[in-house]
Amino acid sequence: MTTYQQQMDQANRTLAAKGDAWRGINPDYITRMRLQNRFQTGLDIARYTAGIMRKDMAAYDRDPGQYTQSLGCWHGFIGQQKMISIKKHFQSTKGRYLYLSGWMIAALRSEFGPLPDQSMHEKTAVPALIEELYTFLRQADARELNHLFKDLDAARASGDQVAQKAALNKIDNFQTHIVPIIADIDAGFGNEEATYLLSKKMIEAGACCIQIENQVSDAKQCGHQDGKVTVPHEDFLAKINAVRYAFMELGVEDGVIVARTDSLGASLTQKIPVSQSPGDLNDQYNAFIDGEEITSLDQLQSGDMLLRRGNTNIRPTRLANGLVRFKPDTGVERVVLDCVTSLQNGADLLWIETEKPHLQQIASMVNQIREIEPTAKLVYNNSPSFNWTLSFRQQVFDAWAEAGRDVSEYQRDKLMSVDYDESDLAQEADDRIQSFQRDAAQMAGVFHHLITLPTYHTAALSTDDLAKDYFGEQGMLAYVRKVQRQEIRRGLACVKHQDMAGSNIGDNHKEYFSGSNALKASGKDNTMNQFG
Repeated sequence: MTTYQQQMDQANRTLAAKGDAWRGINPDYITRMRLQNRFQTGLDIARYTAGIMRKDMAAYDRDPGQYTQSLGCWHGFIGQQKMISIKKHFQSTKGRYLYLSGWMIAALRSEFGPLPDQSMHEKTAVPALIEELYTFLRQADARELNHLFKDLDAARASGDQVAQKAALNKIDNFQTHIVPIIADIDAGFGNEEATYLLSKKMIEAGACCIQIENQVSDAKQCGHQDGKVTVPHEDFLAKINAVRYAFMELGVEDGVIVARTDSLGASLTQKIPVSQSPGDLNDQYNAFIDGEEITSLDQLQSGDMLLRRGNTNIRPTRLANGLVRFKPDTGVERVVLDCVTSLQNGADLLWIETEKPHLQQIASMVNQIREIEPTAKLVYNNSPSFNWTLSFRQQVFDAWAEAGRDVSEYQRDKLMSVDYDESDLAQEADDRIQSFQRDAAQMAGVFHHLITLPTYHTAALSTDDLAKDYFGEQGMLAYVRKVQRQEIRRGLACVKHQDMAGSNIGDNHKEYFSGSNALKASGKDNTMNQFG
């Protein structure tokens, strides 16, 4: 990133070359507008953030304590406020990303209204949200830099050289709100060509990382619901290739692909692939097909399918809709094969969708994968679909019982009860939840922890809290006590909502364009002044 003075020098050279006709253009203002618009295209963002992810992945390989995190955001404003908060509390965005959830696209961003997570929403909604998120993050950059420019102006006006140098140092070392987005492309929204076309749109909008799953695109289900159907490896690998080609065509050579497997909870496949030679990938896939051994053609009925497996003939188990069942209890084996195959064919990171947040379960699968691919790393969904409280209390209960500890005062199926909140068991469960991400990074190869739908739930919870009291006896006091007073005392920039929305930036632009004739909004009668 160039410094303020370097930008000024360049602007002065340009203006000098243009002569007197451009005398109304101020090099200071050119400099400020350029610094406020560091990323001019989504591809600029994708290339920049891909580099960040690659460095973070390498750092994790050296030290698993250097794991990364994100929260799912369904609107640009939500993503913007998250990053502003992170900068305020931690002074750095390092290791903090955004996640774009297909579930929240379906539930909150479709023109059809709320939809289930089955890839029924408009494809365009995904790149549109990526662009929206980065538009809001770029605006956060512009707003914060605008305040730093005011500090510079004040230092210049007072003649304070020390303050002027300090202001320029903050400007020159400004940390952007732009961070990587891990973007969910579901199962690709069609065949490999459809996957390629949508990937291009997502990358052009700024995505440096695309997550794709091995479900059938036209039968896609939420990862934590039943009825999931997976595709043979050859189909999935074609889509991984499609995403990589999209990255390479657009010059984002460090683009990151997350290969997600839903095989742990998927018991069905849509088709049986053709094996070319014994033991090839399709043959390995078909080895998991459930079926009945057939020793005589008389056992076959009209429409039956026959699968040759080694020296035996198998009639695959099919549902009435033609879908084929996998053998029971083969989910883990299929997950391991999926992950190894994906890494060996161009994927960078793995996502194993599980039914519960169980550290030993995740570690067991990752250890098997790492026997073949030692640097395998996971993106893990810390999903709100899990009942974290009940799950971890039951894990502690089971561990205590196995160790011979007395658990007679607890009822395992009622551990969610508030009656247990102050118990030793509940405290240990909470301790395990608190350390889950750190422990999973160390023990189970988790490079990136995300929560898919947190801001969906926080929006519902905070709205319920305000509505209950505002429409009740408290009236306006509910808003003042629960919202505005907290914003002021906790230093939320959003309390000055006009400034957050760009009012002061607009005023500055008016002054740039119109000089002393500018009609500005930030005068003494602006009620935003009440907030200091």
